[in-house]
Amino acid sequence: MNIVIVDDNLTNLMIIEKILQKGGYDKLVSLTSARELYDYLQLDADKPLEVPVDLILMDLMMPEIDGIEACRTILATERFHDLPIIFVTAMGDSYKMAEAMDAGALDYVMKPINKVELLARMRSVLRLKHEKNLRKERDKRIQFELDLAKQVQRSVLSKPLTNDDVRISAVYKPSFELAGDLYIWYQISPNRYGVILLDMMGHGISSSLVCMYIYSALKDTITGLGDPEAVMQELNRRMNQLHMPESLINYYFTAIYFVLDTENRTIEYVNAGHPAGLALVDGQLQQLDQGCCALGFFEKIEVTKGVIPYQEDARILLFTDGLSEWLEEEYDDARVKLVDGLRATEDPEALLEALLPSAEPLQTQKDDMCLVMISTR
Repeated sequence: MNIVIVDDNLTNLMIIEKILQKGGYDKLVSLTSARELYDYLQLDADKPLEVPVDLILMDLMMPEIDGIEACRTILATERFHDLPIIFVTAMGDSYKMAEAMDAGALDYVMKPINKVELLARMRSVLRLKHEKNLRKERDKRIQFELDLAKQVQRSVLSKPLTNDDVRISAVYKPSFELAGDLYIWYQISPNRYGVILLDMMGHGISSSLVCMYIYSALKDTITGLGDPEAVMQELNRRMNQLHMPESLINYYFTAIYFVLDTENRTIEYVNAGHPAGLALVDGQLQQLDQGCCALGFFEKIEVTKGVIPYQEDARILLFTDGLSEWLEEEYDDARVKLVDGLRATEDPEALLEALLPSAEPLQTQKDDMCLVMISTR
């Protein structure tokens, strides 16, 4: 336990040293001014101290630089932001003491010093510092685990796909480190592609975990069943397996899933409570709005499959409500902007940049933003 004592009165320094030594604290540094304290802490250096400081006991009234100014300066330094400071003072002015506490000191002891009171207040402050350190270590572990989970979550998202007959790509702007949006596509057969975009309720760890649970079932479900009606029924069954009678929360998600058949030139899809996707088919605009309710609400659901044939080419745009709701708040013609973007480009990054011309929306976004674009070639 390393304690620094700062007082311009040598007698006071000696008294405090004796009290602390009898109290079992023997790693003490005695300084006579705030300037000496600055030098000892190496405030101008970026590197940590070789011998860390656990507590500062400091006089309030000192020449040149008083305790309040020194306290503010030290705590304003990033390395010492949580360093506990106790004032030891003969001043009984309540306004001055309030100013001292507002400067960041954790406690104060009045002179003449009562050794029982001083040691008790030190133990209290050091106990608080220990608890803070434990919380900081816990927070660092949690942050590491969140970063790892974020990396895992991003790794499962499908990479852009470019074949002779189709191009599929996406852009994703999560509002939290762990998000509830997920997009996946699989080549079911040489000319058939299954694509899904889903939006799990909520944000953060719980939504991310449920999202990963659904991801674990997607590949076998999509490549094994293929048909949009069968896939949605199976995903709904999987979601209902998570429900427990005593649970206060029943998770659900919205989704659009479709199968693009480039040989037979058809788009078969189901929209499960999701914002309607847009399909530009042979130059004509259609909405992907047929399907069912969100998945996870009910054990039994009725699913209606939509079928869109095309002759020459098709371009499809899927998006989550984080984008559509933001556009509706900002623009009266939000849908027109999406349609114009779909006509202008098959690059989702370029489309998002056109819709959000500055970085400001991404700094204040309330929900995840995701775009998936599919073009036949």
